Amino acid sequence: MEIDIRELETYQQLAHDGARSAAQSLSQLTGIETRVQVTDVSLMSPSSLEYEFIGDDFAGVNIDLSGEIAGEVVLAFDDTARRAITDTLVPADDPEKKKSSIKEVGNIMTSGFVDGWANYLEAKIKSSPPRYIQGSGKDILPKSATDSDTHLFVFRSRVEASKGAEPIDFRILLVPDSTSIKRSLEPKTDNIVSLEKLEVFNDMTKEGAEKSAANISSMTGIETTVNISRLSLMPIKDIPKEVGSKRYVGTVMEFRGKIGGYLVILFDQPSGRAVVDALVPMETDKDWGETEQGALRELGNIMTSGFVDGWANVLNGEIKHSPPKFVADTGESILRPITSKLAQTDDHAFMLDSNIQTDGNQVFTCQMLALPRRAELEDALDELLLENVGNSQVNPEDLF
Repeated sequence: MEIDIRELETYQQLAHDGARSAAQSLSQLTGIETRVQVTDVSLMSPSSLEYEFIGDDFAGVNIDLSGEIAGEVVLAFDDTARRAITDTLVPADDPEKKKSSIKEVGNIMTSGFVDGWANYLEAKIKSSPPRYIQGSGKDILPKSATDSDTHLFVFRSRVEASKGAEPIDFRILLVPDSTSIKRSLEPKTDNIVSLEKLEVFNDMTKEGAEKSAANISSMTGIETTVNISRLSLMPIKDIPKEVGSKRYVGTVMEFRGKIGGYLVILFDQPSGRAVVDALVPMETDKDWGETEQGALRELGNIMTSGFVDGWANVLNGEIKHSPPKFVADTGESILRPITSKLAQTDDHAFMLDSNIQTDGNQVFTCQMLALPRRAELEDALDELLLENVGNSQVNPEDLF
């Protein structure tokens, strides 16, 4: 199936505008100030999507869509957001009324989200009555996502709001059915890419992340797993906001060859310290001195090699990377110089995002972000022979 990248960009903007409309509806209903942080369209597995809703108790609505766009919309509030909304609208301690208030707010917000799509398409999109949902993981996901065994196109918006000094968060997911995707993204320009090849590249990325996770385990003794792996198309200016203002340590590398771009490996501060303590068998400074930086650069070099080697094998070309540069700053500050360079030639970029975690005694998280240069990625995918997938560990039968 061939998809039109320009149309995909248009739909990403529609999702962003829809999220902004939904956020404005929330502000009007509750007086809570809102900000749409980032909207992207992601190609991801159901298990990766599920993991995004693990670890918190969400509540919201699920609505079925039919018409020009068919599928499901989920609007989910985290626990802080749910309490902020229900306490504003239903001061009394009445669980059923609080539940009804979430349904009412979710229904109004979702209507605003969908209306923009209908106006653009000049077609009707019908919405079912909202179903109240609560829980985590699969409890929150659209049923079409939990029943699927293939990659999903998901339009994801994250909106932050504040009531007083306390930030709250809600997310909007649109999972269109395959017929809607095929109809909406059919080629209208020459800027096309094969969906099957995007799926291959996404799985190659997950495999590379798994090799990197194995390298962490072999070097540190910390058992790791890859929980999230996705390929997202988003405005370049939004990429730093996607990473956020949390402080990280890690490495940045530039890669060149068959495909060029940047690979960023980020550990949160406690995770970076845990890795260094495992790598360096001696007492080290609490600050990030040369010993600590050298340990992370060495690990970053090995992780990067494992990550890009799979790309080189499947793309049938050489990919080299620069020596890793140590970074210690907020996520936004680390990403901004990179996105500034990418923005010189494009306004949107594909970002490959993998999250490595462990649930053992030494809990840590590591985020790997690959930002290929868009033109080089599209050229490489255009030349990709699917029979070369055998050069990787990806099983083609698992993709289609």
